[in-house]
Amino acid sequence: MTAPHLPDIVSLAVPGFVLLVLAEMLVAWAKDKSRYEPKDTLTSLALGTGSTVAGAITAGLIYAMASWLYSHFRIVDLPNPWAWYWFVLCFVIDDFAYYLFHRSAHRVRWFWASHVIHHSSQHYNLSTALRQTWTGFISIGFIFRLPLFLVFPPAMVLFVGGVNLIYQFWIHTEVIGRMPRWFEAVMNTPSHHRVHHATNPRYLDKNYAGVFIVWDRWLGTFEPERDDEAPRYGIVKNLGSFNLVWAAFHEWVGIAKDVWSAPGIKAKWNYIAQPPGWSHDGSRETSETIKARWEQREREREKAEWTKPISSSSGEDRAAPRRPDGSARTVATP
Repeated sequence: MTAPHLPDIVSLAVPGFVLLVLAEMLVAWAKDKSRYEPKDTLTSLALGTGSTVAGAITAGLIYAMASWLYSHFRIVDLPNPWAWYWFVLCFVIDDFAYYLFHRSAHRVRWFWASHVIHHSSQHYNLSTALRQTWTGFISIGFIFRLPLFLVFPPAMVLFVGGVNLIYQFWIHTEVIGRMPRWFEAVMNTPSHHRVHHATNPRYLDKNYAGVFIVWDRWLGTFEPERDDEAPRYGIVKNLGSFNLVWAAFHEWVGIAKDVWSAPGIKAKWNYIAQPPGWSHDGSRETSETIKARWEQREREREKAEWTKPISSSSGEDRAAPRRPDGSARTVATP
């Protein structure tokens, strides 16, 4: 079967992205001007433009490598390889590969150095979706898609990857609250992705999904957005600057400095391979230490609430500790 011509759908979608950003700006202007900050938005758009240029430079090399793998090492010859059902299967598997990449991009500092750009805005709007990396090729994040090239034609894999990227655009907004319950159960949504972009300890390193939130539910990385805890956006240590070059390369600079000054080969390697915030002397904080400290505070707060005396006509009741639901806890007498 002759391979069909598959368009570059991401490039075709760019005008729609721009129109939707402008529409959201109008909504923000009418309802909540704080959702957009001009310098932040310009930084996001400039980073998106740079990412497009960087992608165009490296796309040919990635496609050539993918074609070589498919031609020489594919493990199966699909019957009727361009049938619609192979597109569907490829899309689902590619989305799982994206989940694995995305999770690794938060748990391995080398991948994070490229991905952190997308999280560096302290605002959450559609322009944030366009804040993309310039160094994706350097971080070799594309390796998570390589297994797909052993089964599916490279053009198909890149096409469904583009569909995945387009889907993720609309979930970068606060204008949309929650979708219907059945949709929230299966698909990634603005509510789920707001959690992912938040720096609240409860929300750190959660909801890595691209399209299907079922991967997070299945693998234990799901956290729902709570009405009593609004997300705080950005990164744990915010940039404090709208400098475009610094936004694009600051984490690579940090890695280089740490590797240069690290005592020994093991420490040097760990500054690359361990999670962001890891340090050889434990002087910095990772997401695990931040969450552990927060969980300890939560336990202490709940314990204080549980033992807090309540108003009662009985002296014995007033002295009795409380359960988490507020009722008095009675102690059995022998």
